[in-house]
Parts: sequence; C-alpha cells; structure tokens
Amino acid sequence: MGEWWKKQVVYQIYPRSFCDSNGDGIGDIQGIISKLDYLKDLGITCIWICPMYKSPMADNGYDISDYYAIQDDYGTMQDLEELIAEAKQRNIGILMDLVINHTSDEHAWFKDAIANPNSKYRNYYIFKKGVDGHAPTNWRSVFGGSVWEKVPGEDMYYYHAFAKKQPDLNWENPEMRHEIYNMINWWLEKGIAGFRVDAINFIKKDQRWCDGEVDGADGLSNCFQFSRNREGIEEFFKELRHETFDKHDCLTVAEAVGVPYDQLGAFIGKDGCFSMMFDFNYSNLDVTPNEEWYPEQDWTIKDYKEHLFASQIEVNKIGWSAAFHENHDMPRSLARLIKNPAERTPKAAKLLGALLMFLKATPYIYEGEEIGMVNNERTSIDQFDDISSKSQYERAQLEGYSPEEALRFVNRRSRDNTRSPMCWDDSVYAGFSSVKPWLMMNEKSKEINVEKEIHDSNSVLSFYKQLIALRQKNVDLIVDGTFKALETSDSVVAYARTLDNETLICMNNMHNAEETIDLDGDYEVLLSNDTVVNNDNQYTLSGWQTLVLKKSEK
Repeated sequence: MGEWWKKQVVYQIYPRSFCDSNGDGIGDIQGIISKLDYLKDLGITCIWICPMYKSPMADNGYDISDYYAIQDDYGTMQDLEELIAEAKQRNIGILMDLVINHTSDEHAWFKDAIANPNSKYRNYYIFKKGVDGHAPTNWRSVFGGSVWEKVPGEDMYYYHAFAKKQPDLNWENPEMRHEIYNMINWWLEKGIAGFRVDAINFIKKDQRWCDGEVDGADGLSNCFQFSRNREGIEEFFKELRHETFDKHDCLTVAEAVGVPYDQLGAFIGKDGCFSMMFDFNYSNLDVTPNEEWYPEQDWTIKDYKEHLFASQIEVNKIGWSAAFHENHDMPRSLARLIKNPAERTPKAAKLLGALLMFLKATPYIYEGEEIGMVNNERTSIDQFDDISSKSQYERAQLEGYSPEEALRFVNRRSRDNTRSPMCWDDSVYAGFSSVKPWLMMNEKSKEINVEKEIHDSNSVLSFYKQLIALRQKNVDLIVDGTFKALETSDSVVAYARTLDNETLICMNNMHNAEETIDLDGDYEVLLSNDTVVNNDNQYTLSGWQTLVLKKSEK
C-alpha cells in the first residue's frame, strides 16, 4: 500500500474520558463504538486510543500490568475486537498506544523480580546496588523525586524514569526485548492499524551511571541528559523495526521529546524505525528546557512561527511529521497559544484548526479540539487527578513560589485540561455519563458541546468538517507538495503548499488587529472564518482570521 499513513487524519481518544456506556463514570470501549458514526461524519480516518491495557492506573494506563489484557473499566478483549471490526467497516483504523519503556510495578515480571533476587526478571528491569548508603545516582524522575526506589530488605534500587510504580525495562537484555516484540506482533496480527509509541527515546540509558550537576532545590539532577536520546538507541530501533513493524503494513508514530534535528534519522529516516514522529520543539515553548511548568516562559507568535516553520523544513528533509496542537499531556491549545483569555473564541479555534490541517504532515486532532474546548478552571490542587500536576505543584513551592502561584502554573499547564470528560451535550454530566464522572467536568460544558454545534453551520465543529474534507480533497498536494513560509508581519503565520501547477495558501492572523497581505495572481477562496476582504490581490485579514486560497496555473 506504500506510505498510506501520510494521507490519514488521526483523532486521539482518551478512553477514560470519551464516552461512558455503562454508567460507572468512566469512559469505555462500547462508548467509543457508540460514537464511531460521529467520527466518520467528522471525516477522520484513524483513531489513536490512549492505553486500554490492564493497569492499576497510577499514571492512567501508562503503567501496564498485562499487555495482553484489557482494563476492566474499559471492557473486554471481545469489546476491543468489536471496535476494530466496527471501525474497519467505516474505513477507520485503530492505533493502540505502545508503552515499552516501562511497565507497572504490578506486572508479573516485576513482581517476580522484587520477590526473588535470583529471578531472571531482575534483568528485565534495571536494578543497581546503593552507593555509600544512598541511591546509585542523583537523577530526578520526570514526575519528581529520585529515579531510584529502594528494594525492601536489600541494598538494591530499581530505576524508574517516571513514577515509582513505573519501573523501566532493561533494553540491554535481548531476552526482554524479544518478549516485547512478540507482544507487538500479537497486537498487529489482531488487525490494528498501528501504534503511537510512548516515550520511546527513553529506552537507552547512560551505562556509566554517574551523578549529574544539581539543578534544583531538591538536590537532584534532571534525568533527561542520562536517559533520553542517548547514543546507541538506533541499534534498538533497527531491531525493533526488523522484528515487528517491517512485518506489517502499519502506521507508527513516535513520541520523542527533545530530539535534535540532526538525530532524526534513527527515528524517521529512510532506515528509521517509525512512519512519523511528533516534534515538540514548536509545542513546548511555554515550558522550560527541563519541561517544568514554572516559571512561565516568555514567548511570542514570532517565536512560535519560527519554530513551527523550522519543524516543517527540518523534519521533512529526513522523513514525515505528525502535526498537532493538543494531546493528553498538554493543555488546550486555545489557552496555550492565545495569551489573552478574551481572544480564546470559536473564531480563534477555527484558525488553529486551519493552521494545522494544511501543513506537510499527518494531522492529529485531540478529542474536544474540534468543538473549541478550553482549559478547566480548578480552585484547589485536590481537584486534580494527574500525577504530574501534583508533582509540579509541590516542586514549584519547593522552588519558592506561593501555593497560589503554584496552582496558577498547574491550572495553565495541567494534563487534566485535556483529560476532563468529553462534552457531548449541555446536561449535568455533558452526555459523557449518567453519573458523576471520574474527573470533574469542564466548567464550560454547557456552552461548548457537540449537541450545540453539530447542526450549526457556523460552529467550530462544522468548520473542522470542512477543513478535513478540504484537506482530503487536496491530499496529494498536501502530502507531496513543497512547503514554503511566506514573508509576513510577525503576528501572521502564512505558508504556501505547491505541487506541479497548483498552489494552496494558508494565512493565519494570530492577533486581534487587522493585517494586510499582498499576493501575486488570482486565487480562489476555499475557506475562511470571516468575510474575505480582497482589494486587487491585497487581502485584509481581521483579528484571528484564517484564509485558505488556491490557484492553478495553466
């Protein structure tokens, strides 16, 4: 089938928060099945679903205790097989989330490794002796605290780059690797379309196990420099691809934060491991290099534009990109990309959708993004579920910020912003469930929901349908055409896509003042979120107006 995955439009589902079919306050597989016609009507062609495997849910499913079983909250393996079949009938593929940097500490392998010092499964994970009565290194985990957890009754520690209930697998062990490959092939043989691959650039660690320079009030050193994007990871990638993905015509998208552009080859080059990858260089402008949510980072639309365009140019020199504004680890894009709350409008939501849809990339839409959903407004840290939000709240205060400042940082960047339940209608639980959900509803659910938008031709949802249809109508131009940044003022993000005699232009005025742009030649207007003002090929864009144009040379 060739590189079929370039032509997809992917919709991400957080299963716990999408649709509850059985009234327990938790989203489930049958809930997803019930919304397949909605997704088909939207126009998407693939669904990426966050982990649904058996899990104690310390990190909401990214801590897997059994790769071959479905979490009871979500349903059964039979339900999942029904979902794959029902989606296939609608020409929609299912992408599972592949979490293979770590497992849960409740996985059978790890339980045996902890119980028995001589277990072969000790070598499936990373165990090290203590040094002078303390942890082997001073590395800080992604979720705060040491990466090392002491084994009860032994002078041994196990390694976890994330939470202590997420012990890292030892990729230096070929026996462990091949057990993982068998599992991957088992899933692909079930008929899924592929995988989003979680935190895959963490699988290679610095084998010197030396201390880093202290960089926080906790006396620890960020683990990224020792356990992310390490030299030698490409050897693991080659074997992973050869043993699994090459045997199936599948889509694979890597989550790999902080990869320098000159190192992308191992990920998405001609001999790279994955079909495409998420580039976070343009999406993480609002966090520190160590991905702390504090202090707030100063950035401009000009900065965002430069990073976005650099990504388009650099990634496409080497392979293929996955374009996104939102995911389950990020806040809503209206809040993240628009500093003035008064400007976070449906009009702006339409602009963000258009900006994404015509890039040289496969677009990923996160549940609720298509209706213009905004961030939550929590008043207490007790209202958060996310482990990372709680960690950032504590660490901000450790660094000298007040509880009020820490709560502001968390409200702005919390992963719960995109994890609160999907808003289907204006009922008390927004049509997500008939009972109180596992996580508080978004406070704007009565104003922003599917029912309110689905029959409104001027809604964000209707605009997204038009965007997706327009992209798919021009898919060869989007996939194969060149990308060129257009020279404009700092607040306008405009680019041209050209293939043979056709040129598509996407212009986006990302502030609340008029801008004029001169173009050569006569263009057909394909789509806009406001009245089009054109005076002899000089276009005047209102604040937050997007304009998509096309011309064909004879």
